[in-house]
Amino acid sequence: MNTVFQCIVILAVVVSIFISGGLSLAAPQEKAIVMDEVVVTATRDTEEIRKVPANVSVITAEQIEKSGATTIPEVLEKLESIQFRSYSGNSSQVGIDMRGFGGDNPFGKTLIMLDGRRLNRPDMSSINWLQVPLNNVERIEVVRGASSVLYGDAAIGGVINIITKKGEGPPKFNASVIAGSYGLHDERVGVSGSTDKLTYALNGENNYNSGYRDRSKFSSKGGGFDVGYNASEVFSASLGLSFNKTDYQMPGALTKAQMEQNRKQYQPATPANWANAAPDDDGEDKYTNINLGIKANMGSVGDITVNFLYGNKDLQTNMASWTWNKYSNTNTDTYGITPKYVLTKDIFGFKNKVVLGLDYYREPYKKDFFSDRQRTIKTSWADLTKESIAYYIRDEFSILNNVILHAGYRSEWASIEGSSTDIVTPANNFSNQEKKYQAEAYEAGLTWLIGKQSKIFVKYSTIYRIPFLDEIASFNGFGGALFLKTLEMEEGTSKEIGTEFYPLANLKVGVTLFRIDMDEEIQYVYVTPWSGSNQNVGETRHDGVEISLSYLWEKRARFYGNFTYHKATFETGPNDGKEMPLVPKRAVNGGIEIYLPYNLMLRPEVRYVSDAYLSGDNDNNTEKLESRTIYNLYLFYKPTFGKFSMTAFFGVENLTDVKYSSFGSYNVPAWGPGAPSTYYPMPGRTFKAGVAFEF
Repeated sequence: MNTVFQCIVILAVVVSIFISGGLSLAAPQEKAIVMDEVVVTATRDTEEIRKVPANVSVITAEQIEKSGATTIPEVLEKLESIQFRSYSGNSSQVGIDMRGFGGDNPFGKTLIMLDGRRLNRPDMSSINWLQVPLNNVERIEVVRGASSVLYGDAAIGGVINIITKKGEGPPKFNASVIAGSYGLHDERVGVSGSTDKLTYALNGENNYNSGYRDRSKFSSKGGGFDVGYNASEVFSASLGLSFNKTDYQMPGALTKAQMEQNRKQYQPATPANWANAAPDDDGEDKYTNINLGIKANMGSVGDITVNFLYGNKDLQTNMASWTWNKYSNTNTDTYGITPKYVLTKDIFGFKNKVVLGLDYYREPYKKDFFSDRQRTIKTSWADLTKESIAYYIRDEFSILNNVILHAGYRSEWASIEGSSTDIVTPANNFSNQEKKYQAEAYEAGLTWLIGKQSKIFVKYSTIYRIPFLDEIASFNGFGGALFLKTLEMEEGTSKEIGTEFYPLANLKVGVTLFRIDMDEEIQYVYVTPWSGSNQNVGETRHDGVEISLSYLWEKRARFYGNFTYHKATFETGPNDGKEMPLVPKRAVNGGIEIYLPYNLMLRPEVRYVSDAYLSGDNDNNTEKLESRTIYNLYLFYKPTFGKFSMTAFFGVENLTDVKYSSFGSYNVPAWGPGAPSTYYPMPGRTFKAGVAFEF
């Protein structure tokens, strides 16, 4: 069946290319309605948002400036269907949950990209969100739901594409300073513009916070630039580079009793959990990202774009509180080539667009362990490589002027290979091991455009996730060194239906319903405390509803808000019907921008997140991570003086000083009976103030 469907899709695409390129039978068309807001992530080509069969959000640089945020997670957490959890209270290593995939292993369920290049790590860890300075961000596109056809591995819960600034027009200079509680200070500076054929943008940022808890300090220094050259109407090229250095501390987890004593303390020794005190846990991350893009606009023949991608992650981790493998260096390179061909051409008077592409990635990964912080003696090391190549085809065909049919297919081949050497315990060694995967994904969707703004869409997709390096190869010390050739990739199906409806010109209502069924989802299964392995545990289900609302009362106020419902359950095995850990059922965000005289704007906000089962509590038998309601209040002042503009703000976050944690762990499966649950306290009331200039 899969082969038949594949052949039909390929045949349809070939026929469409032949007809559109070889014949001139297109009838005159009515002028298309051009919407102001477009995205590139949802279809890997410029597309009006309302034509996309998905729930899509776009956050602009102006909205980021008005948010008072100092990191990307602070910007994203106010959107529907997105949750973050932190082990330190800062944004350097927070994990993201989209569409209810916040269980014990959420890292590979949401694809994060920088200008179209994957930022997801090949091992089971979060990205460092601070590697992209906010001052370098032009827009962030969020596409909820399955995107495996276009992006392959990890694009299950959704895709987030961070798009950096490009120059345009006369030179523009900007600078800003933000300061606040817990030693926060964030300085940004940038310049952008263009000449006849050259565009340029240069940005830098210094972000520091001493942290809410003891030993939760972090600092981040980074910058980026983009240079574009438009040789002619046919050919253009661009080069983007960004770099970042982040230093951070890890305060560890606390029991409830320890939080009642002092929720700001770092982790004391907790013998019941076999946990040592954490007075000296920290790390240093260095990131480099390069993107060279070449584009040829060939008119009626189509457009060809080729991106050459490179990324490097140089990471040092010092976890003195751990029992083994306390000190490590990790170095990962990412090499990618992503050619793409787009043909927009009518077929017998019907609009049609074909996107064909190839994605190649190679990621060498090296991790070394040492006996001490000074790295004088190497105790073990692992050398692994993940390599993948895929092709994809996606077609949009307007069967009516306001009805668009979407269909696509992807085929991907991936391999994971490598060796591990352990000097201390030679029995853990393995060498020249390899596991190969072959994945396919399909999608079909329909978008019905209603009036000038509204839409209804429906979409069906198949999805997959290839295991992480350290899911297949256990080289980190816990559970011994194994290479699990029996570990299969996760697969599933996604169904969704939704609408963006404008009952009034200034009133937008969005509603999306979805169901994602996963098979062979991977979890670490404890056989006894201290021992276990990664296993394909069987089927899970993720049901949800996303509702958003925005209303502009001209010159007076803007009302906005969203509601998310998630229910994630095990569907087979001993926990059949139980809820998956760390997935809150309900989340609500709301706010009002009140436009006051004298260029003032007042914005109160509220965020509610319901309770959730703790990590490790697969049978739902213990206490929950408590719900919380957080209030924020901001006051903005934005005068203009000709070409010179200024924005000043003052804000209070967590206004009522709510004591809460975004992550908690049920430790009995790992440490045995009597082990207390542990939590990671989040910051209390926080004050912020800042000023930004542009001229």
